[in-house]
Amino acid sequence: MGRGDGSERLVSPDGADDAGTGILHVDMDAFYASVEQLDDPSLRGKAIIVGGVDGRSVVSSASYEARRFGVRSAMPVSQALRLCPHAIVVPPHFDRYLAVSSTVMRIFRDITPLVEPLSIDEAFLDVRGVRRLWGSPGAIARDLRARVRAETGITCSVGVAATKHVAKMASTMSKPDGLLIVAAADTDAFLQPRSVRALWGVGPKAAEALEARGIRTIADAIDTPRDVLNRALGPAMGERVWHLVRGIDARSVDTQRLEKSVGHEETFSEDISDALVLRAELRRLADRVGARLRAGGWEAATIAIKVRFADFSTITRSQTLAESTAVSQRIGDAAHELFDSLDTRMPIRLIGVRAEKLVPAGSGPLALWDEDEEWRRIEDALDDATAKFGRGAVTRATLLGKSRSGGSLPTSPPPPRLDQG
Repeated sequence: MGRGDGSERLVSPDGADDAGTGILHVDMDAFYASVEQLDDPSLRGKAIIVGGVDGRSVVSSASYEARRFGVRSAMPVSQALRLCPHAIVVPPHFDRYLAVSSTVMRIFRDITPLVEPLSIDEAFLDVRGVRRLWGSPGAIARDLRARVRAETGITCSVGVAATKHVAKMASTMSKPDGLLIVAAADTDAFLQPRSVRALWGVGPKAAEALEARGIRTIADAIDTPRDVLNRALGPAMGERVWHLVRGIDARSVDTQRLEKSVGHEETFSEDISDALVLRAELRRLADRVGARLRAGGWEAATIAIKVRFADFSTITRSQTLAESTAVSQRIGDAAHELFDSLDTRMPIRLIGVRAEKLVPAGSGPLALWDEDEEWRRIEDALDDATAKFGRGAVTRATLLGKSRSGGSLPTSPPPPRLDQG
């Protein structure tokens, strides 16, 4: 697996063998950073960090110019600036990223209906059924990359393989702006020299558990008995790894894949003790969560909050609702109830709201009357205004003029999934 800065990039030559393949993994390159560089040409070729301008925020994305200095997603911005002092910090523009993502996903679905989005900037495509229309998987991947660049102005990397797992590994290794094809017959040769850390789904702790037993490469894992893998990783993960290192992955492209949760959180530039300010921020975050649920056609059965105190201790609390909802007012009410139940004598550094146990909107039983009818009407109007004029054009009166020592309430919480590409 590469270091994430493109220094170990591996790509296929023109005409590479794609026999036995049919699964594509497409991943946009440093997506948020690339969109910022597209929209502001003065940033092109420069080290940029997408994140809050205060040092307590985390990096949502970084250009490859910044990654070469060791900057990574989820790293505190203050640490990133120590590694790359000349980097330019750019505040995120999530609505813009969603718009570009919509264009990219439309391109994917123009090629095949079998598309499984993994996040805002990556997806699996099964192209086995469209070969007569568009050609071999390798040809489809080349045409797709060219079309994404032409229609969006930014680049993507593509892995082509016989399975989802190998395609995902291949796209990562080809970054940035690359294409790596692994023919079915070459799967074992491709996998065996790789680090166990390259396995999709094997995190740092699992990798450390394997390496502590001398299992450093995929070839080492193949030579390891199943019971040893099970003891190192637990039965479920051990069984999964035993199959993946052998190139066995029966998972199909799932066009009905559901988001597990939707959330937003905010790290404050200074610790906050004022309960009124914190409750206002919960309401703001709940409004954003509700808007995302409605845009995606989901409702949530459970609402959770996350609170991180000044000493970095972190707690979460959740509440299952009587009925699933995408109404921001209802989400905010639940968040307030959860917050009011906490002991908040210590100042708070971070606060977040998350909607969980998502179900398709309208799939629940019909009630005799809709207690939220008025709120639905208001929020539909807010959604229309946001679509026409942008976020913040219309907001709650209770969120106007809120202030605290050192600045105003933050308005750009981190996205639900950090951009890794």
